[in-house]
Amino acid sequence: MSSGLRCDFPGADPLRDVEVLRKAMKGFGTDENAIIELLGSRPNKQRVPLKAAYKTTYGKDLVSDLKSELRGNFESLVLAMLKAPAHFDASELREAISGAGTDEACLIEILSSRSNAEIREITKIYKAEYGKSLEDAISGDTSGHFRRLLVSLSQVQTLSQLWIFYYILHITLCIKNTPAYFAERLHKAMQGAGTKDRTLIRIMVSRSEVDMLDIRQEYLRLYGMSLYTAISGDTSGDYKKLLLKLCGGSD
Repeated sequence: MSSGLRCDFPGADPLRDVEVLRKAMKGFGTDENAIIELLGSRPNKQRVPLKAAYKTTYGKDLVSDLKSELRGNFESLVLAMLKAPAHFDASELREAISGAGTDEACLIEILSSRSNAEIREITKIYKAEYGKSLEDAISGDTSGHFRRLLVSLSQVQTLSQLWIFYYILHITLCIKNTPAYFAERLHKAMQGAGTKDRTLIRIMVSRSEVDMLDIRQEYLRLYGMSLYTAISGDTSGDYKKLLLKLCGGSD
């Protein structure tokens, strides 16, 4: 049973929804609250079709229009919410590999927490989008035991087949309790000076319909405060409002 959030929004109509988004972006200024309310109340499967509906209705690209109206972390969060899960994961892996320095924690997070079927879809999309297999991309950007671990994960082996997984346990987090793992990742993202917003966005978007309720419970157990409270104290503005929609409530 899923412990995620975001049930289908009753009576949602992509054509009506894109009309709301278009109106929010037209004229002087942007109605961020309308965007937050609409995207924050629909699950991914009701958000993703909005791009095609917007193109059909207005002959324009929804992502491009949003980019021209929004800024900063709020923009990044909104655009992330409009991607299908496997496309979002593929883009995050691409950034982790091709960005300034390899984000090993992101690679481990995605490849070790997705199902075999999900990884198959991610690798298919990665090859189609970036013209290179995920395995080759990882091999070219990492080395040694760490490379062998990630390549094995990207090839959709089972954990029992990953002898290297046991070797790497002492230098990385073992996901025995997935919600607790993500609670810790969220805590570290918001800890200390500056917030690791890419990590915060990725986890809140990717887990909101999977196990967010369990993550909230683990966060409260581990850190003595609700995830909602932590996000409220560490972020601000429209970015905070939409993150809290994904969080779903205080505990």
